[in-house]
Amino acid sequence: MDKVAFVTGADHGLGLSLTRWLLGKGYRVFAGRYNEEWLFLEELKSMYPEKLELVKLDVGTDKSVEAAASFIESKTSYIDLIINNAGIIDQAKNSTILEAQDFEAMKQLFNVNSLGALRVTNHLVELLLKGDTKLVVNISSEAGSIKRNHRTNWYGYCMSKAALNMQSAILHQHLLSLGGQVLVFHPGWMQTYMEGFLYEEATYSPDAAANKIMNLVLNHKRFLAEEPAFIDLEGEAWPW
Repeated sequence: MDKVAFVTGADHGLGLSLTRWLLGKGYRVFAGRYNEEWLFLEELKSMYPEKLELVKLDVGTDKSVEAAASFIESKTSYIDLIINNAGIIDQAKNSTILEAQDFEAMKQLFNVNSLGALRVTNHLVELLLKGDTKLVVNISSEAGSIKRNHRTNWYGYCMSKAALNMQSAILHQHLLSLGGQVLVFHPGWMQTYMEGFLYEEATYSPDAAANKIMNLVLNHKRFLAEEPAFIDLEGEAWPW
């Protein structure tokens, strides 16, 4: 049987590159798209009409995730891999405790970055448990590492990623007893438009980052332990 994957935030950047990589390896891919004005997925669909399914998805709303899950359930009886890649960053991240904080923006960061991944996994876990791999990959960040924190700002983003890491730890404990696993990635500094402009000086292109991530995912059993692996693109462990 074909391997089946679901990738959120697949419109552009890392999510698009992960989708492209999976299709190139023969996976059947359900790609969560947030902005239909971005046509990159349409181009991939023309190349892989039988392998790629486009799924309208806003991980920040229950209704959208429920609809996406229903659509996927109508198309497949199992999923091998869920990649929770969708995420946002707020423009007020540079505020320190001595400045006003945008708590509404922080709520949205938690809603998308932390709860978004949980919504997706919660609605698709039954299909995941019917697959062979039973693997969840959560794209986090070094910003979520409490032990290595070096910042005096970025409250909302850092806390939302730390919450994602905790969610991953809880999920991993349960999936482990069911034959599954969770991997958590710090994907490095990438050349993306996450803040509305291109990080031209960033270390990795999205394609390079996706290739490194997926080569580690292929060897996921190497990281199987009581705790989920929180690793960078070289497979090196990061402290929680």
